[in-house]
Amino acid sequence: MNSYQQGLRENLNQFLLLVLVNGFVGGMIGIERSIIPELAVSEFNITAKSALLSFIVVFGITKAFSNLFTGLYSNRYGRKRLLVVGWIIALPVPFLLIYAPNWNWIIGANILLGINQGLTWSSTVIMKIDLVGPKNRGFAMGINESIGYISVGLAALLTGVIAGKYGIRPYPFYLGIGFSLVGLLLSLWFVRDTKGYIEVEQDRSKAKPMSHVFSATTWQHPNLGSITQAGLINNLNDAMVWGIFPLLLASKGFELAQIGKIVAIYPMVWGLGQLITGKLGDHMLKKRLLFWGMLIQGFSILGLLISSSPTSFALVSCAMGVGTAIVYPNFMAAIADNTDPIQRPSSLGIFRLWRDLGYAFGAILTGWIADRYSIDTAVLSVGLLTVASAVVIAQRMNNENDSLLTSK
Repeated sequence: MNSYQQGLRENLNQFLLLVLVNGFVGGMIGIERSIIPELAVSEFNITAKSALLSFIVVFGITKAFSNLFTGLYSNRYGRKRLLVVGWIIALPVPFLLIYAPNWNWIIGANILLGINQGLTWSSTVIMKIDLVGPKNRGFAMGINESIGYISVGLAALLTGVIAGKYGIRPYPFYLGIGFSLVGLLLSLWFVRDTKGYIEVEQDRSKAKPMSHVFSATTWQHPNLGSITQAGLINNLNDAMVWGIFPLLLASKGFELAQIGKIVAIYPMVWGLGQLITGKLGDHMLKKRLLFWGMLIQGFSILGLLISSSPTSFALVSCAMGVGTAIVYPNFMAAIADNTDPIQRPSSLGIFRLWRDLGYAFGAILTGWIADRYSIDTAVLSVGLLTVASAVVIAQRMNNENDSLLTSK
């Protein structure tokens, strides 16, 4: 058997190992998801929304450029090497969060966390696409993103419960110590590099090389550009959910444990749903899935404005998760369909650059609007932007099979 034979069944053990590793990657984000906004207020007396959301801004910027670096240099340095480096960078993060004497330490921790996420998550995405080939690409991305975001939700839930019982520090962040150590050891000892697989696929690919990968992925190519803008808006609204949603719930009188449970529903549904929606992307037009996913997201976010009870907020959180589950694995599968295998890591890195800059743009935008006007106005603005993104997909993406399209 060719040691570089693509296919999910042929590479199942290595694929499942990478899925497990990505679970620990997601857990590292989850330890912050429900309690950092409360930490800012209760221990550092930060009340301005724009200042409070600064940790998301630095996280988004560093993760975005780490994604770009991983995409551009994974062929040169190897996927595994970047994965291992990413885990080494994660090791100090929980200790910085536990012992931070001021808010600058939290910012520093999120710079390291952003680098960790960019290197590790991007590497596992590229490696899984390398392994499975074009036939099960959507399914592979669905599993990858599903386990990653289920882990985000579980970690958010656990840290919220632990914080409600024992306090915000130090106990919730002990989870991060375990995640980073296990993730590093698995990556170092058991993960194999997958760079050789792209040579196998290169001979069969129908996608033509792009002369200007950055401009084509960013906007010029009608499909790649549509996917990229939707990815940016998706993470822009996720920044709002991360930073503003807990504050919105707190303003309604919810306790920290309740907030953790409601906030956790969104990434849990997002994660579980991708087990179905990723496979749908292998059989349905991705344009249709991306359009409806962004539209559901937009209207669900607007639904936060008319919610008041725990049940209504839980239902809206669930609906947001459904919309995100529809689009998230199909973003990267569609990028992969439209790119030459050799250029694919670069195009994925560029897409993930813009997508994760959405965290920074979202935190800055929603923080400024919330401070200047109100939390409700910030939510309204993000909901309308998300609906507008769906309209761009409907108007600009091509209905043809993505893999047959070439850049212009």
